[in-house]
Amino acid sequence: MFSRQIALIVGLIVLITLSILLLSISSRRPYPDEGSGRFAIAVVAPFQKMISQTTRFLCDIWQHYFFLISVADENDRLRAQAQQALALQHRHEEVLQANARLRQLLELGQEVQQRFQAAQVVGKDPSPWFQTVLVDKGRDNGVVMGLPVINAQGIVGLVVEVTQRYAKVMLITDPNSAVDAVVQKSRARGIIKGGTSGYCVFNYVLRKHDLDIGDTVISSGMDGVFPKGLAIGQIADIVKKDSSIFQEVTVRPHVDFERLEEVLIVLTKEPDDPS
Repeated sequence: MFSRQIALIVGLIVLITLSILLLSISSRRPYPDEGSGRFAIAVVAPFQKMISQTTRFLCDIWQHYFFLISVADENDRLRAQAQQALALQHRHEEVLQANARLRQLLELGQEVQQRFQAAQVVGKDPSPWFQTVLVDKGRDNGVVMGLPVINAQGIVGLVVEVTQRYAKVMLITDPNSAVDAVVQKSRARGIIKGGTSGYCVFNYVLRKHDLDIGDTVISSGMDGVFPKGLAIGQIADIVKKDSSIFQEVTVRPHVDFERLEEVLIVLTKEPDDPS
């Protein structure tokens, strides 16, 4: 089978070569009317046409190949630039949001009119039994146990543990927390403690006080820890039982603890003497 193919290829090569020779000889005469010249043209022309078309086809493929490579490289470059631009846009948006939050904290610090230390939340207690967060300021920054922690939305919690560079903050949604509070409108007083599902309970509010859903609850300043007038939350539910002298009041905190990122630690106490 291969010998036949080889023979056929050799025959075609010989035929083409002879036809080219004949065409070359006949081309010396200006007007090849008859004979070998026309025969050579008739034989060689189809092969020349095929070779020319094949050459053009291969050249087109070659040019398109490099064109496609160039287009692919350009697409990769543009895609990388688009990804970089998107990352810069996200970073820019994050910086804008952080600046807005820090500006609110600065304004709040000026309103409190006390020394304060801004801190960033760097961790959260995963335990369902305790509601605490970790911030990146500690004794090196004048932070001690018992300091109140706030943000632009209201009261966050209380510093309960301190190291040189970090502090643990117990949130007001923790069952162990306690804030002396009053209802801003009626001046009904009670104690805010941590409840369930991110809510707080307002204990020891006398049944005789008239409360409404949506009333704002603020710190009273009577506990000697939290400055007076800081927002705590809004009343979300009220239950009055005939058998009790107190109302059962549920408060929704103003602070969004799921999105808590920056806080102010109010420096109302002097740092402990390391000696």
